[in-house]
Amino acid sequence: MNTPDKKLIIAIDGHSSCGKSTVAKDLAKKIGYTYIDSGAMYRVVTLFAMRHNLISDDRVDENKLAHLIEKVSISFQYNNEKQRHETFLNKELVEDEIRRLDVSNNVSLIAKIKFVREKMVAFQRELSKEGGVIMDGRDIGTVVFPNADLKIFMTADVEIRAIRRYKELKEKGETISLDEIRENVSKRDFIDENRKESPLRKAEDAITLNNSHLTPSEQLDWIVERMNKIGK
Repeated sequence: MNTPDKKLIIAIDGHSSCGKSTVAKDLAKKIGYTYIDSGAMYRVVTLFAMRHNLISDDRVDENKLAHLIEKVSISFQYNNEKQRHETFLNKELVEDEIRRLDVSNNVSLIAKIKFVREKMVAFQRELSKEGGVIMDGRDIGTVVFPNADLKIFMTADVEIRAIRRYKELKEKGETISLDEIRENVSKRDFIDENRKESPLRKAEDAITLNNSHLTPSEQLDWIVERMNKIGK
């Protein structure tokens, strides 16, 4: 496999539950890049807000969150034993907790808050100063890294995304119905695409990857092929 000598910044945006994080993690491991999970950052803030009872009836107490958010410290580590990237809130491992459905149901409420996005974007840019980074999210190619070397917009059919998410949660032992997952996916799409701050949209120079019927290895090959074209 050939990849460009230059350390690229690769931005992967797209809809919820379309496999952005999985592809980004696998790609980072394959080509030796650093993976930054921007979605996990918003999930951490969401978990923090939930623990402090700042979310009620689909509303966030933004005044209290604004005063408390400086107490939020986010870090990432790769667990060699479990072969996975893990997320920490104030040095506490919260990787599994932030993937729960109740966090998923609230994360879009947190992600649309301006001061939260500003703090997360600043952190993401700091982590990526040296290049050689793959980051996935909703606004990576449009806001965080508008000059990214490669921008990919991932999507998949809603039903396929719901089934994937359902299987993922079932494997973790969560009792949840497919209907609930489908509703959650559709709700998050609507909120992400219609929020005032950094709505989900495809960057003009992004390449669309519809992975509804692609295997993980086919997706990786697709991305590496486009990486190899950069600079030629």
